[in-house]
Amino acid sequence: MPIIKSISGTCKNRKSLLLSVTVLTVMLTACGGKTSMYRADSSHTAVYKESGPTRLNALHWKYSADDKTYSSPTIADGTIYLGSNDNNLYAIDQETGRLKWRFKTGGNVESTPAIANGMIYVGSWDKNMYAIDADSQAIVWKQETKGAISSSPIIADGVIYFASEDGHLYAADAESGFRKWSFNAGASIYSSPAVYGNTIFFGTLNGELFAVNRDTGQEYWRFKTNGKIHSSPAVDEHNVYFGSDDKRVYAVNIHTGQKSWMKKTAGPVLSSPALYNDRVFIGSKDGYIYAYDVEDGRREWEYRTEAGVFSPVTVASHTIYVGSTDGNLYALDAAEGKLRWKYKVNSKLYSAAVISQEHVYFNSVNGSLFAVQ
Repeated sequence: MPIIKSISGTCKNRKSLLLSVTVLTVMLTACGGKTSMYRADSSHTAVYKESGPTRLNALHWKYSADDKTYSSPTIADGTIYLGSNDNNLYAIDQETGRLKWRFKTGGNVESTPAIANGMIYVGSWDKNMYAIDADSQAIVWKQETKGAISSSPIIADGVIYFASEDGHLYAADAESGFRKWSFNAGASIYSSPAVYGNTIFFGTLNGELFAVNRDTGQEYWRFKTNGKIHSSPAVDEHNVYFGSDDKRVYAVNIHTGQKSWMKKTAGPVLSSPALYNDRVFIGSKDGYIYAYDVEDGRREWEYRTEAGVFSPVTVASHTIYVGSTDGNLYALDAAEGKLRWKYKVNSKLYSAAVISQEHVYFNSVNGSLFAVQ
């Protein structure tokens, strides 16, 4: 169950903490503001409605954290949130790149934060999922698991779903932290869950992709691969798409759990896919970025980088944005895979790019966050 630490009164619509002899309840009303999360939405299509740069102009600003960053940035209401291996969650002004504040946890913050109704949700290697008031940086609630949290949370219909290396997927009320259910997948979870309809999908280091009822936590089906699943799935009305360490990209029917198609690459697939215009876009450790037809897996194009591609793929303005361990962020034409531009940084890229205000925001492993327009 969650540990209630404190509650901020800075949001005018947030009600006060109510205490009784038998129950402690936190009642929060929506404080407004943008809802943002990993991979753009709860289905992890990774498609951003805002325009991204199709021609490279210039670096707007750069911010450097004190340690490595494997977390991807999230943007809400003019602030960029980014986790770091110095145990901090950073809040950085979107326009200026200046630090607003930092929030200290007890472990690495590799989980990508989610933001909704004036609250920030982020997991830490200290085994806790935190709900933090964006205005006061006070802990509204935190929920302890039995393992480090590297997976990124999602929020759908007032419920937060998050996974832990203890092998469990958790569902909790986003406002109060009250745990609704937990599901034991039997192996550590790095993959971030995705929701479509009444089902939540995620992979495990045992190589299984699970489909679970998001209201009850009951298993619908599981699909076995021959490698660990680090890739976070993306879902449409037909299939769930993901990669595996067995060097394959999979499309699995969301209703039956049967394989729709499978494609082999020359390296493990830790990248997370994007879905756009009836195509699946994903990277591989073999150094290529691939575009597959969602229906039959036909390869539409491939683009070769100079090193392994572990970064999740992002889409905006008919453009594919994805980082490589060769130190470049690539912007490719979504239709043909032709290079629009690339931007070289001083370290490897593992995390996902985010699109906002005609900028692309992304970070390198050494802790640098870039705003490119």
